[in-house]
Amino acid sequence: MLCKRKDKDSMIIAVPSFNGEVFQHFGKTPEFTLFTVENNAVIDKKVQPTMGNGHGALAGFLKQFRVDAAVCGGIGPGAVNALDDMGIKVVSGAEGPVEEAVSAYLQGRLDSNSPVSCHHHDGEEHDCGHHQGGCGEHGCHH
Repeated sequence: MLCKRKDKDSMIIAVPSFNGEVFQHFGKTPEFTLFTVENNAVIDKKVQPTMGNGHGALAGFLKQFRVDAAVCGGIGPGAVNALDDMGIKVVSGAEGPVEEAVSAYLQGRLDSNSPVSCHHHDGEEHDCGHHQGGCGEHGCHH
């Protein structure tokens, strides 16, 4: 189920990105591609640099742009909780071009009940490219 604004049939979807691809570590993304969607069709797309914001600050960063949903690759439980607290739906497990990830979400192909998380707090880094097909389902508060 897509997240809709009360006032109209529209939403803003944020995708952590780099060079037009889904960036696989949510908390370290250099930018978000923001898609404005009306009546299930993308009407606007813009790239917004994170300006050095990372991890915990990203939920507030996205809220200032009135984001309704985050379509991402790997994401840790802390970020999922922070986004959920801001009323932002989280869908993880996306990869490839950002446009394809948003299209898959709008077509209901990324919506599932099992969250995919990355755990990078043990000091080991990896690109999270191993995540395939799972997504987090969080209630929409709009």
